[in-house]
This record gives sequence, structure tokens and C-alpha cells, in this order.
Amino acid sequence: MSKLTKALLVLFGVLLLDQGLKIWIKTNMFIGQEFNVIGNFFILHFTENNGMAFGFELAGDYGKIILSLFRIAAVGAIAWFLYKLTKKEESSMFLIVSVTLVLAGAIGNILDSAFYGIIFNESYYQVASIFPDEGGYSSFLHGRVVDMLYFPILEGHFPSWFPIWANEEFIFFRPVFNIADSSITVGVLLILLFQRNIFNTKSIDNKEVAIQAE
Repeated sequence: MSKLTKALLVLFGVLLLDQGLKIWIKTNMFIGQEFNVIGNFFILHFTENNGMAFGFELAGDYGKIILSLFRIAAVGAIAWFLYKLTKKEESSMFLIVSVTLVLAGAIGNILDSAFYGIIFNESYYQVASIFPDEGGYSSFLHGRVVDMLYFPILEGHFPSWFPIWANEEFIFFRPVFNIADSSITVGVLLILLFQRNIFNTKSIDNKEVAIQAE
């Protein structure tokens, strides 16, 4: 099996999981609805956002278009880089998988932004329908990203002596995210944590060739 084939399997595997869960959430839950999967540790909480990973966003319609176009350009650049990697014999499969995870996550969220506004109606106070007769809730590139994974690992209140947030409630980890966000995060972390092993592959191979030549 070629490196490109392996990368494509990872890519489509992540997209299948990401889009499958998002479509299930859209067609079975309304915004704000939640249920506990594993006690209070793992909760499916349906929310949507207009922007980046973990709920960050750029304000306004122009911000949305700029973000969408940036995502598309970034996906194109990452896809080209990944393709070139798969064609090099010395490329680390670890690096290829890591880059593929980043690419898959980016594509997963672009699909929401590009098409969900067209194919779904609103999820406020109702469960959305797919391809409703009245049309979708928005236009191309103006869809909202579906988030649902919520891990409020630690909840409590800041002590009274704590500056600024004294006695206020805190939740760790507060952001609600999706599989695409997770894929991007894991891919980037793998590259950062194992960059020495990943990027030393070529030099190691060259040393082995030189030793064999001697």
C-alpha cells in the first residue's frame, strides 16, 4: 500500500467520523440540547459557531467570508504539501499521518461552513431537517460549524482571595468542539512533540547510505 493510499484512508476515515457525527447531531438534537455520555465527564452538547476551532470566530459576514476563503486556501496548500510528501521515499509516515490529520480536520469544518447553511434549516428550538422544502438557513460559505464534544473535567468556584474572579464559577475544560477540531489539534501536537524524529528521518537515511558506501 502506497503512502498516498494510507494518507487517503486516514483522511476519509476522519471525515466519515466527523461528518457522520455532525449530521446525526443536526438531525437528532436542537441547539443547546445535551445528554451525558459518561457521567458529567463527557457530554454531547449541541452548539454551532461561525468561526474557528473551539468556538473562536471573526465577526460579521465579511469576517465569515474571509475565514472561509482562508480555510480553502490553507487546505489547498496543505493538500499540495501532503501530496509532495507522499511522493518522497524518505518522508516519514508519521509526518504524513500528522499532516493528514490537520488536512482532514480543516476540510471537515470547511464542509460545515460551505454547505450546512444550504442543506439544513435552523436548529433553534427544533431538530433540523436535511434538504427542507423551504430551503436552508443560509447561503454558500455562510453555514455554521457544528460542535458537540464537551468535557467539563473540573468544575468549582475560585476562592474568595483569588484576584478578579473571586468566588466566580470556573469550568475546565470549557470549550465545546468537534472531531475535526480534535484532528487538527492532534496532528499539530504530534508534529511539535515528535519533530526531532520526524524531520531527522532524511538525515538518518543519508548516514546509513554513506556507511554502506564505505
